Amino acid sequence: MDHKTESEWRATILARLKALDSEDELGRAGQATVELDQQAVGRLSRMDALQNQAMARATGARRQTERARLQAALARLDEGEFGYCEDCGEEIAPGRLRLDPAATRCVSCASG
Repeated sequence: MDHKTESEWRATILARLKALDSEDELGRAGQATVELDQQAVGRLSRMDALQNQAMARATGARRQTERARLQAALARLDEGEFGYCEDCGEEIAPGRLRLDPAATRCVSCASG
């Protein structure tokens, strides 16, 4: 992979990491502790708030997983292994990497 292509992939991955950071900032309020104030919020409203909190936490966990995958992709870039299948060693199609720059397997190996 030439230096220009490597720089483009690095910029793409860093942009996705930055977007995850922005989403984390927006999602923090949804993960806050739900107050037990029956006077201010009815029981059903509190149940909705708890469900929303659980969904916000699950979304945050998915972002953490995606962040780890993208950081691993950056490490592969540094090691010169980015874009190659971890199973067969063949190049991963550029279209697949554009959809998911953290992909570690080619379509053939991923489909089993």
